[in-house]
Amino acid sequence: MTATESELPQHLRGNNAPVAEERTITDLDVTGQLPKELDGRYLRNGANPITGMSDHPFLGDGMIHGVRLRDGEAQWYRNRYVQTPFVANPDKDVIDLDASLGDMASSKANTHVVGHANKFYALEEGHFPYILDGDLNTVGPTDFGGKLTGSFTAHPKICPTTGEMLAFGYYFMEPYLTYLRVSAEGELVQSTPITVGGPTMMHDFNVTENNVIFMDLPAVFDLELAMKGEMPIAWDDDYPSRLGVMPRTGTDADVTWFDIDPCYVFHPLNSYEDGNNIVLDVARFSHIWRDGPMDFPSPMLWRWTINTETGKVHEEQIDDRPGEFPRVADSVIGKKHRYGYLMAMPTERGSEDHRDSEGALLKYDRQEGTQISIELGKGRIPGEPVFVPAEGSANEDDGYLMTYVYDAETETSDFVVFDAATMDAEPVAAVHLPRVPFGFHGSWVPADVAN
Repeated sequence: MTATESELPQHLRGNNAPVAEERTITDLDVTGQLPKELDGRYLRNGANPITGMSDHPFLGDGMIHGVRLRDGEAQWYRNRYVQTPFVANPDKDVIDLDASLGDMASSKANTHVVGHANKFYALEEGHFPYILDGDLNTVGPTDFGGKLTGSFTAHPKICPTTGEMLAFGYYFMEPYLTYLRVSAEGELVQSTPITVGGPTMMHDFNVTENNVIFMDLPAVFDLELAMKGEMPIAWDDDYPSRLGVMPRTGTDADVTWFDIDPCYVFHPLNSYEDGNNIVLDVARFSHIWRDGPMDFPSPMLWRWTINTETGKVHEEQIDDRPGEFPRVADSVIGKKHRYGYLMAMPTERGSEDHRDSEGALLKYDRQEGTQISIELGKGRIPGEPVFVPAEGSANEDDGYLMTYVYDAETETSDFVVFDAATMDAEPVAAVHLPRVPFGFHGSWVPADVAN
């Protein structure tokens, strides 16, 4: 490691380091056979600072890495910056109460990418979404025809029954939380302020067939940190932890709040209704950012069961193996799920170049109470597992897991397709790529959803 590299913060070393070049590769080497029924794009977003530097892992510039599949072939790999004001002006301050935090178009657009109503959305929770075209070129920010006046979450939920995109936005000034509902046709049809205890950072939320569940947790906006230009979120031991249940088309007056033990959840696996109970499986942290902006204890899979009659929440740890970036099949979002998939998290810090890190993907059977894994071995690190159903699938896990896998030995990456039913460590297919830095969230967007 050179002296310059050794001086970089951890979040910019090894495969956390950004890539500078935007590439289009059409002559792709594939091992195995890509399933012919897969017609669409696998897209994944991440923070890739255009200057090569950022003060925090969450503050880099959005870059989409995508693979186009059709007729059993990988037609292209592309990586493109989302063309935000920060790409046009790399010296623009990220933490600025007026110029950045107050301007809803000043997004880093670096957290997630989804397809809905024939559009591709690059998302970051503090600002407007950005629309992309099918070749990952930036169209621009959207306020849904003037109906969106504040931020839009990076984690909307697309209902498999109605086609609606359910979402929310949080802000450091009142209203601290606003519930949003987008029709299947892409029109913002509901924008409802929700009362919470303060300027909480609500990264994600939960939906069921009839309700949404907000997570009002003790990571809150800190004005003093913001005024210093630092990451403006901190842990507050005096802020209560609670879950708010509201009918999907409800209002603030319809929210019922349920107390839980102090914790933080970036990402739930899924939630559903079971009689008088609402069941949520979540990747739970005991806390975040109590001792500074890099304080992240290991997340574990937990189950919360809300008894809507008694007002009590039963809290149960499911596993002691750390895992994050949980996903279920899109077809069971908001419905009772049997299977869920997580990216295993390291139990201890590995080497700077990731050669000692051992990557794995985890599969949970919530009916049987079991967990199995794909162990990738030393130096091979996956990202978030995205489930895609096989053609004519009969069971919930009939399909594929897609992700990028980094190989520390070769300093390259693969787009890998695994068999989700068998969890065989031998991939169905692997598309060999240049290095794809670690990122955040992605989606499989079928061609009939957005093209």
